[in-house]
Order: sequence, then C-alpha cells, then structure tokens
Amino acid sequence: MHQRLLHRLAATLLLAAASAPWSSACAQFAPPSGAPGSSVLTTPHVRAELLAHAPQGVAPGEPLWLGLSLTHQPGWHSYWKNPGDSGLPTTLDWVLPAGLDPGEIAWPLPGKIRVGTLTNYGYEGRVLLSVPVTVGSGFAPGPLAQDVHVRLHATWLVCSKECIPEAGEFTLQLPIKSSTALSAAAFEAAREAQPRAVDSSSVSDNQARLDGNALQIRVAGLPAALRGRTLDLFPETPATIAAAGPWTQSWNGSLWTARLPLSEPRSSSPTALPVVLAERTPGSAPRPGYRAELQVLGAWPSPAPEVGVPPALGAALEANAARAAGLENVPAAAGSGASLPALMVALLGALLGGLILNLMPCVLPVLAIKVSGLARNARDRRARRADGVAYTAGVLLCFMALGALMLGLRAAGQAVGWGFQLQSPAMVAALAALFTLIALNLAGVFRFGQILPTSLASVQAQHPVADAFLGGVLAVAVASPCTAPFMGASLGLAATLPAPQALAVFAALGLGLALPYLAASFAPGVARALPRPGAWMDILRKLMAFPMLATVVWLVWVLGQQSGIDGAGALLILLLGLGMLVWALALPGRARLWTGTAAGAVLALLVWAFAPHITNGAAPAAGESAASTGQNWQAWTPGAVQQTVASGRPVFVDFTAAWCITCQYNKKTTLANAAVLADLAAKNVALLRADWTRRDPAISAALTALGRSGVPVYVFYRPGRPPVVLTEVLRVNEVRSLIATL
Repeated sequence: MHQRLLHRLAATLLLAAASAPWSSACAQFAPPSGAPGSSVLTTPHVRAELLAHAPQGVAPGEPLWLGLSLTHQPGWHSYWKNPGDSGLPTTLDWVLPAGLDPGEIAWPLPGKIRVGTLTNYGYEGRVLLSVPVTVGSGFAPGPLAQDVHVRLHATWLVCSKECIPEAGEFTLQLPIKSSTALSAAAFEAAREAQPRAVDSSSVSDNQARLDGNALQIRVAGLPAALRGRTLDLFPETPATIAAAGPWTQSWNGSLWTARLPLSEPRSSSPTALPVVLAERTPGSAPRPGYRAELQVLGAWPSPAPEVGVPPALGAALEANAARAAGLENVPAAAGSGASLPALMVALLGALLGGLILNLMPCVLPVLAIKVSGLARNARDRRARRADGVAYTAGVLLCFMALGALMLGLRAAGQAVGWGFQLQSPAMVAALAALFTLIALNLAGVFRFGQILPTSLASVQAQHPVADAFLGGVLAVAVASPCTAPFMGASLGLAATLPAPQALAVFAALGLGLALPYLAASFAPGVARALPRPGAWMDILRKLMAFPMLATVVWLVWVLGQQSGIDGAGALLILLLGLGMLVWALALPGRARLWTGTAAGAVLALLVWAFAPHITNGAAPAAGESAASTGQNWQAWTPGAVQQTVASGRPVFVDFTAAWCITCQYNKKTTLANAAVLADLAAKNVALLRADWTRRDPAISAALTALGRSGVPVYVFYRPGRPPVVLTEVLRVNEVRSLIATL
C-alpha cells in the first residue's frame, strides 16, 4: 500500500491543530478583556499613541491623565476643537472601569494653518490631547486585580492637499499600585501648552458687541508683556467668526480691542463667546495662550441654514467608524465592496498567484505524488477526472475555510494576515509532526496498513475520491506559508472586502493552485505522455521523502525563531519519539505489541516533559533577527519610519517572517547582493526589518496601511513622496532602478 490514509491523517492532524492551539494562542495574544487594538497605531500620515500618566498609581484622589498623542508626517495636520473654515475636530470616546470618570479634552493652543483662501485651526508636528480622569470612591478593581484596562476609540481628520478621515481602537493596561510616569514630560508640555485664564478681576470688561455683520471685541486682564503686541485670536465656538476674513486690532492701554467679521454660514447665536488669544510669532515657536469668555451684547443676525458635514466626508467617516468598531487599522470600508474592475483585477492576481504557488518547494512533493496517481489512472478516464475534480474541491474549500478563519479573526479584533497559522508555535510543531509522518511513509519506513486496523486502512482504496479531496487539503497546508507574486495586493484587498467578495478572492487563489492538475486530469495527452506504472513510481515516492524532511528542518528553524533554542530542541526530541513509535507499530508479530506499547509510553513521557518548551520557550530578544542579518539592518519599530523620513533620509523596510519561504529567498539573493547594498549605502538609505514571525499588532497595522495582509512586503519611503511597494519576488535590477531615483 503506497499511502493508505496518508491524506486522511493529514486532515485529522490539521483539524486538531487548528481547533486546540489556536484557542490558546488567541487568548495569549488578545488584550485581557478581549478588546481589539493596541496602544500604537501608525498610518502613512499619522502615528497615534495612547499615553497615560498616573505617578501615584490608580487610586481615589490621585492624579490620572490619559491622552492621545498624534505625530503628523511633514505637511499633514489635524484640527482643534474649532477647526476654522474647514475640517473636523478629533474625538475621543473612552471605555473605562466603573469609578473612572474622564473629563473633556484639555486642548493645547492651536496654530493657524492656511490652505488656499481658507484658514484652519489645528496642529502640525506632534500634539498630545490630554484628558483628566477622576478616580472616584466607587473605583473598586477587586483584591486580586493588578491592572486597569483602558480602551479608547478615536477619530481624526488628517489633511494636506487632501483630507483623509482615520480612526483607531487603542488599549492600555495601567498598573493599579505602581507609578506610570514614563510620559510625564509629554503631559507636562501639554499642560504648559493649554491656554490660561485671563485675570478674573477684569472678566466684566470682556465683551463682544454685535455691530452689523461684525463683532467689536474688547479683552482686559491680559499680561503686561503682551501690550502693544499683535495677537492671534481663536474662537472656541465654530461657525461664528470668519477665520480667513480681514480684521483689525489695537491696544488702548491694557485693553485689547478688535473688529472681526461674522461667519457667513453661521449656525449658532451664543450669548457667551470663549476665545483664546496668543502673541503672533513667526513659524511654530512655542507661545503661551490666554482664554477669555466674552459676554455677547446685541442681537445676532438671522443665522444661515445649518451646514452639515459634506456627504462624501460623512460617508467616509461613517465607514471609518464602522470599520474601527470591528477591526483597527483597516484602510478601507469592509462593507462597501470593490468596483467590478478592481474585483476582477484582484481575482486575476489571486489566480496567477495560485498558479505560481505550484513552483514552491513544499508543494512539489504533493504534485509529484498526484502525478504518480495520474499515471496509475492513465487508462481510466472517469477515475482520472474524478480525482482531478475532488483534488480541486479540496483545495478550494480549504483555501476558503482558511480565508474565512483569517477574516473572522480579524473581525474579532485579532491582528492576523496571510500565513497567520504559522505565527503559532503549536501549529508549527503540528505541521512538523505531520510532515515527518509523510516523509517516513514515503521513504518506506512504515505503511499505514501495518499500524492501523484493516477496515480503517482500506478506506483509501474504497474511497479514492475522498483521498483525492484530502490531497487538496494537504496541498493547501504546505502552500499556505508562501506568498507568490500577484498574491500580496489581492489578499490585501480581500481583507477589506465584504465576505462574499473576499471569499471569491480566496477561491480564485485555490483555483490557481489546483488548475495545473485539474487540467492534466482532463487532458488525455498528459496521461499518455507519462511513463507506464512501474518501478519508477516507487523510486519517485521515496525521493519525495527528502523534500518533506527538508520542510521539517525548515519548520524546526521557524520554531527556533519563535520559541528559542530550547523550543527547537524540544520539537526535535518529540519528532524522534514520534518516529520511534511509528517504526515500532510497523514491526511484525508480538514485537509490535511490546515495542509499540513501550514506544507509546516513551512518547507520552516526552510530550509531558518537553511540549511546554514549544509554546513557552524564550523567544529571541527583540531586534535579534534583524541584527543577525547584518550590521546595516535595524529592527523596525512603530514610528521609526516617520522619524527617519522627517529627518530627510529615505527608508527601506523589509516586512518578513522566518516561516515565509519567499522572504528567505529574497533575503539570501537580492537583499544580500553586493551591488544593491552598495547602492543603498550610497543613497544613505536607512534599512529596517519588520519581523512578523511572531504575531505583532503594530506590524499588522503597518501592513494593512499598505494594503497588504501578509509577507513579504518591501517598501521604500521617501521624504515628501508616497511610499513605493515592490513586488513579492525581488529582482536586483528592479531594486537598483528604484534606488537610482532617490
């Protein structure tokens, strides 16, 4: 018997690995309350981070500040509480434990940002929007609680020449009894940037008198240092004063007066008008602001009809909010769908990517096994076609199931992408065990008919269609770690599409993988061209054991990247015990009973002693994988690209993973090419490596912002220009040509 129950055993192991380890893996990586998000979100325009300041811990009566830090890319800005002539303010929606009461945003002094004929109020560079939190007497975390879980849903509008609504889900854990003060300087700077109240003794003198279509303003109580200086005025109430309109100001001793035009699309008639004043200074030099609340005297003109958010912007904001509620950092609405041309391009890219997957080293042994089966059924056209259809069905359904699982985990808040299953050490170990069994079977060490009951071992012969179906499942299992050309963009788009369209992309990918064998099974000439069944089939089968063993070597190396040398060693010991067990079960007579029982007991003992090292082993230190690839490469961290580009230096980022075969090929060829490295050094390009071997929500967010959901991804970031994403399989000429344009 050549492969009795081989594919059925493969499916069983895959199902067990997918059901048990992933539940623990999700629990391990998810935030404590199951909420999605992390404390940092990076988009091409902004780096947003949730910060906290609790120097005395979290306790009633002690100070607690939370805040969202926005670091804008050069040329981009977000908005103040009154955005001015256009724009929208940033909003912060908190989910906090009972007893924690968040206040309003303590808005720092904004700047005037002029875009064409418009004047907006907002922030460039870095700004911290801090919020005071009152810890009341009702705060009772429980005697065993160590941390407070903070959740924030934030939305902001970021603009340059165009405006992009963005949103994010953030989470943070604050220790209850210990100090959180790493961001003390940032919160102190934010406090200093908040406007101060004017002298309270002069409040009655502060007025805004209506005079036709203008306001006559007078403010007393300003510091003496401002007298005679030209001031900037920022009204806190939107749509009252024309931000870009011409106005005049003057000083009368300590009294500052101004005449400002009313806003034409005015939508409110307040009786009190709070304004912020600051000295007008060149550039963005720090300056103190002063807040005065003016009593409005006179009758407002009839207001214009209320102006709402433009329909296009409103739709974008609603889509962004809905997306953030289900999954952070996704750059396109998951319910709007793609246009027909875009969907067709994605389907074609997936189909071509699936075709190329057949050339991957792991898939070749499966295809070789299928080719030998094709030769065996050369004279039986019906059996040959049934085999091809069943194999294709197994590939399609498995790809769609894998895609549905990936999309489901993303919708549940897990930052996963293509190849996510290999980010679980337990899944890597399960696949290594599966491929070890396949290799031992192909090499002739054992046959399933020797170790299983006859009734069970004969299932393959009785149900060849089911066996072909499981062959398709096995092909997907060994192909899933790879990303072929054309796949990256298609899978990145699939992650943003409604479920039916997304699953269609995964189905197209599966069809591409199955298409060569399906076509061969329906083409009589292919079967006739193959050699007649004979000794060559046995030789081919044994030869295919070596690629399978090479795959096991690679999986052990991947596990070593995830769980350290102890994890890799533990897996080798378990594989040795597994090999001994199947050898013992293949012995004849009474030797099988006694030796098999002893080998089973030994394997159980090994699992008890060494299995914990696989999932709990010490992972390599952060940045170790990047550093080990060469002195010029540095570990990628959130915000590192933006900071480097802001200094005027181009950046090349390699998004990679140890389990990604295409990544390793590119790393050893194009990215190690002396001419490429010399060109990068000549252009002073910063080299960053983002290692996605273990799940990392920040890297997942960066990939999603680029429209990708898996690795490899190679990106050039250049000052003042959009990022350039290269192809999955790098070519030396391609990279060198792009470097020459920097």
